[in-house]
Amino acid sequence: MTNRTRLEQLCIRIWANYETSTAKRAWLKRTSLVLVAISAMVAASPAQTLTTVVSFDGSNGAFPNSTSLVQASNEDLYGTAQVGGANDGGTVFKVTPLGKLTTFYSFCAQLNCSDGQAPNWGVAKSASGSFYGTTEEGGVKGYCLVGGCGTVFEIAPGGTLTTLYSFCAQPNCSDGQSPNGPLLWTSSGALYGTTQLGGITNNSCDGSCGTAFTVSPAGELTTLHSFDGTDGGEPLGGLVQGQDGNLYGITFNGGANANETYCPTGGCGTVFKMTTGGSVTTLYSFCSQTNCTDGATPYAGLVQGTDGNFYGTTIAGGETTSYWFFGAGTIFKITPEGAFTTLHAFSGTDGGGPTAPLVQASDGNFYGTTRYGGASSFCAGGCGTIFKMAPEGTLTTLYSFCVEAYTCPNGYFPIGGVIQATNGEFYGNSAGGFYDEGMLFSLAVFPTAKLSSTSLSFGNQALNETSLAKTLTLKNIGTASLTLNGITIDGNFAISANTCGSALPAGQACDVGVTFTPTVLGEQSGRLRFTDTSVGSPQMVTLLGVGAEPATLSPASHNYGKQAVGTTGAAKTFTMSNKQNVTLTSIAISTNGDFAITATTCATSLGAGETCTISVTFTPTQTGIRTGQLTVSDRASNSPQVSTLTGTGTSD
Repeated sequence: MTNRTRLEQLCIRIWANYETSTAKRAWLKRTSLVLVAISAMVAASPAQTLTTVVSFDGSNGAFPNSTSLVQASNEDLYGTAQVGGANDGGTVFKVTPLGKLTTFYSFCAQLNCSDGQAPNWGVAKSASGSFYGTTEEGGVKGYCLVGGCGTVFEIAPGGTLTTLYSFCAQPNCSDGQSPNGPLLWTSSGALYGTTQLGGITNNSCDGSCGTAFTVSPAGELTTLHSFDGTDGGEPLGGLVQGQDGNLYGITFNGGANANETYCPTGGCGTVFKMTTGGSVTTLYSFCSQTNCTDGATPYAGLVQGTDGNFYGTTIAGGETTSYWFFGAGTIFKITPEGAFTTLHAFSGTDGGGPTAPLVQASDGNFYGTTRYGGASSFCAGGCGTIFKMAPEGTLTTLYSFCVEAYTCPNGYFPIGGVIQATNGEFYGNSAGGFYDEGMLFSLAVFPTAKLSSTSLSFGNQALNETSLAKTLTLKNIGTASLTLNGITIDGNFAISANTCGSALPAGQACDVGVTFTPTVLGEQSGRLRFTDTSVGSPQMVTLLGVGAEPATLSPASHNYGKQAVGTTGAAKTFTMSNKQNVTLTSIAISTNGDFAITATTCATSLGAGETCTISVTFTPTQTGIRTGQLTVSDRASNSPQVSTLTGTGTSD
């Protein structure tokens, strides 16, 4: 058996027979390195920038899990490592997007690893903030002959672990053995999962074909379905809940089509639909086409696209070459009713052996990894890839592992898939790293727009006059060119200058000038929108300003109180303000009635934003209430500015 894909299938089964995580850890290294060919490097450069976020060193875990990370609301990423940690039984960890790693829990902390061992498929995040996952080994032995047959666990945000269930608690492991797929948390609060083995004893699966189960957060497990081979065997990829409420998944073998070359025993795998009550319908059996051009032996779970269809991968089948004699695997689409389409068949040069779920990103395309293949000749047949696929099947290889240098500093053989984080970048895991114990990486695929500010405030601005411009900077901090589809603005705001063209190269910035021209008095708002190809488009800038009178005289009135006829009281002070951004000219000040200007700092002009004062006295000429006005005329649009003056003349 010379084909690497078939070698991996064999190794999957061999791995399950190891009794200690130390042996498993050595196996993981051997299966990673045995396929590395000592050959010349290909002179090629990756299309995107891949960054090592964390290199595991064993003490903090080793060989991160075979599925994608999950991101919490605080932007931290959570996952599991299959081995390593304080007890070499694997870990649960969290890592910030910048690479700060915290080990939440190290398995095998309890006697005989009753808390579990070898968490192989990551964690699921619940609405309460807790995480749920499975271990492939460990737990209370029950009817399991060696080392425990796996667990379901809950881990609180603070790191406290609770073992909810230990498999093989029932005779002949009819409740399942070796959970092998990520748990699914549903909105109802129920958890669903699959086991690779266990269930009904059936010779078509060399003993048992695996199960689908549900478990409550309190640890009550119900076996929903035992596969019997005809409807599939070894449901490795976990379950996904469709928009119709049913559960969908794949099986690694079983189904209607055995093939002497690709899958000689037990069938080549299936896609199935299952009700939440456990009724299973086989939607498709692989190897329905000659030479399995439709794919064989799916390993990863499904993802439902925004179009309602399901998308997945197979690790074998598809196109065959002299090296990929069994095919390098496929990507397929299947409707909820079972209409099947092969979207892409890997050739090896564009990747081979995809073992992780796809993810549909913010741009509507699907992203994933292949365990092997790609541009590097350092590994026999390639060291793996990261790819993008359009919904109709057009595939682009974004990154080929191990083309940077002979020592593969950025990893090789990506173990799991990728997740698109809130910052737009993709995060995933692979073998290799600084300590050769596995690593987490990030890949910048999209252009990323960053604004210098998310709001601009213009303060008070004279009515019907245009403010001085404020400048906003847009920078592309990603690694791909940013396409600008449009810049729009609303409210009483306008774009006065724009250095942004139709495209902004990676690392470059451009400026947009904005002005405010209020047409009404009071607070006003608007928005500046950048529509582009960045994650989170459109980018919004909140615009604020206040429409104010161009010039004001305050206070608007003064009462001088009682004053004896013929005598002059104390002066009252008035303030003249120029709210404009230009000099106020042609200022003339006057009073009438029994009121007079006794002093002023105002000249015939007043600078932009400046103030001056006017002193006015009251000298009543007769008894009774006396009225008058202080009037300032000028070039402002609201000229004249007037304050009302009142006082009472008395006989003594």
